[in-house]
Order: sequence, then C-alpha cells, then structure tokens
Amino acid sequence: MRCLECQHDETRVIDSRTAGDAIRRRRQCSRCGHRFTTHERVELRLPWVVKRDGRKVPFDQEKVLHGIALACQKRPIDAADMDKAVKAVEARLVATREPEVSTSRVGQEVMVVLREIDPVAYVRFASVYRQFDSIEQFVDTIRPLQEGT
Repeated sequence: MRCLECQHDETRVIDSRTAGDAIRRRRQCSRCGHRFTTHERVELRLPWVVKRDGRKVPFDQEKVLHGIALACQKRPIDAADMDKAVKAVEARLVATREPEVSTSRVGQEVMVVLREIDPVAYVRFASVYRQFDSIEQFVDTIRPLQEGT
C-alpha cells in the first residue's frame, strides 16, 4: 500500500479490526510516519445477467434494490432490510457459481428473498415480474401464502 503523503511503497499495519463486511486497517508509512486508514472488502464474483434479447450486462445492485423498494412501498420495511435483501439475492447468485444467469433467475431469487421478508411485497413483486394475465394466476401465487407453505 502506497503512502498518501510521500508515495513510498512500504507501509505497515498498526491495527486491524472488522467493520461490518470489511476489515479496517490502520497503516503507517515506514519512511515519513504518516498514518492512514484503509478498508478491505472481499470482491465477489457476480455472474453476468443475460437479458431477454440476449445481451449480457453486469449484475446491478441498484436495479435489484429499485425493484425491491417498489415492492416494499408503504410497507413496514426499512432501508436496512432492503439492503440485506439485495445482499441475500447477491449471495444466492454467487452460490450458483454460474458465470451467467438469466433475468428470470434474478427475479426468482428476489421473490424467494421477498417471500421471507414480507408476503405483501412478495405478491407485489410477483405480479409485476410474472405479468399476470388472469385473476387465477394471482390467486395461485397467494394460495401458498395463505396455506403457510
């Protein structure tokens, strides 16, 4: 790690501790003595998302968060829970170890996570994602929630 003051290549770690999903390291330059803090995070290998038209795009947390936020509108779900939901979707996709996933797979993973958080948000998301054409499709989605499965 380069010193921010003198650009010297050698710094040493003085203190290290966890800070949420990162490691906070306090460093000191061996030449000028300048101290600074770095945060290290594990870089996840997220799969590429294959759109319906065949295009491949990087996984976008913001798009998933936007969809979850719309589904959770006017529900007793705070921003931290929505962020956790996005991280859960990410973790589920990383666990597949597939280099590419379809948009429908991403949507299914969002539905799995939303179902655990809030049944109303789950139904809202499912109604848009699955593009219900009939009341029967809507009822088929709600029935398992009513039965508790």
